[in-house]
Amino acid sequence: MSLRFVKMHGLGNDFVVIDGVRQNITLSTEQVCFLADRHFGIGCDQLLLVEASQNHNALFRYRIFNADGSEVEQCGNGARCFARFVRDEGLTSADTIPVETASGIIVLHIEANGQVRVNMGEPHFDPSDIPFLAPERSLSYPLGVHQETHSISVVSMGNPHAVLRVDDLDVAPVKELGALIETHPRFPKRTNVGFMQVLATDHIRLRVYERGAGETLACGTGACAAVVAGHLHGWLSDEVRVDLPGGQLSIHWAGEGHPVIMTGPASRVFTGYIDL
Repeated sequence: MSLRFVKMHGLGNDFVVIDGVRQNITLSTEQVCFLADRHFGIGCDQLLLVEASQNHNALFRYRIFNADGSEVEQCGNGARCFARFVRDEGLTSADTIPVETASGIIVLHIEANGQVRVNMGEPHFDPSDIPFLAPERSLSYPLGVHQETHSISVVSMGNPHAVLRVDDLDVAPVKELGALIETHPRFPKRTNVGFMQVLATDHIRLRVYERGAGETLACGTGACAAVVAGHLHGWLSDEVRVDLPGGQLSIHWAGEGHPVIMTGPASRVFTGYIDL
């Protein structure tokens, strides 16, 4: 099978995007892993599959697969690339694009300057919604990892996130501690892990160890989760600039009962064909 794909990235968080509307696509876990492999395949953090939606409230269905082949619920940087893809490929001419995901419908807006604004929906905090094993909701939770205890916030942005505040992001043990928290038994479906350094009430630095992918150059849902956690703690204001290794995102959250709005770029790298 010859498969047409587009390579894209959102602040260096890179994707293989496949049109499943005009191509009949069924991918196995092994094929996803092959496509994501940076040595033997194309190489990406996640694979995005565009499909026709069966929901009359959405124009498309958006499926996300991690590099390890696991299918996940949500990806913020991927959502921005998804919006540019369906416009660039002529699948729609709309500037406002409602999209069906595994965690519900999100709305994508392509702005005049080429940036993409995404209504990511409301965050969720109940442990059962993350999912996270805890008897009740709390602002933060102690989490034992080996012989140490870390204070974390947990947020669902349609996918699970643990957020830790650190003093110096440059020396934070992102890879080591991130891997341990990702697979911690209190997260039954694993989790993404964000390490946040607060620079000002409207400015943070962030590194994210993503579930099934490891540390990436940017994580859109991770940026949303970090700002939400910081806002609830009183560290951050409604509008926050998030500096990630791959670039900047703007996150707006007015508080509980309101959706999180993420704005940032999406870039097309190249188009190609690969035999499966």
